[in-house]
Amino acid sequence: MSEWHKVLLALGIIAVVVLLGRTGLRRLVALISKRPDNLGVTDGKLAPCPASPNCVSTQSEDERHRMEPIPYTTSTEEARRKIVQIIRSMERARVITEDDRYVYAEFQTAGLQYTDDVECYFDEDAHVIHFRSAARLPYWDWGVNRKRMQSIQSAFWEAQ
Repeated sequence: MSEWHKVLLALGIIAVVVLLGRTGLRRLVALISKRPDNLGVTDGKLAPCPASPNCVSTQSEDERHRMEPIPYTTSTEEARRKIVQIIRSMERARVITEDDRYVYAEFQTAGLQYTDDVECYFDEDAHVIHFRSAARLPYWDWGVNRKRMQSIQSAFWEAQ
């Protein structure tokens, strides 16, 4: 792509931003960032992180995306209750699905209100909570998902 084309593309993006305004941009983001169809647990595994840097998971094979699971010493029911309570206490969070061994929540980021998907799977055999937190958009999340999950880990450990 030539420099001239890059300038035209940048001007086009700026024009769209100006024309849509902040509310219009939020609607556009909501329209193009649908809920993923690969959520949930299959054979004890959450979906793998994509190649993009906007995801963390306790079940990831690579260090870039990997975080440690949250160990728990209480019953699974009590651990799930604590996680749900922590998530519900966080800003712009909404628990979507909650069952015996799985919790799914959506978080809206500040600003353009991108949606991040957070899943927790309670491994009763290992007594750990596996999780995955991923941004639908944009490609980079500037560490937001990792920081969120570190906050949830810390809050959980403090509640034990």
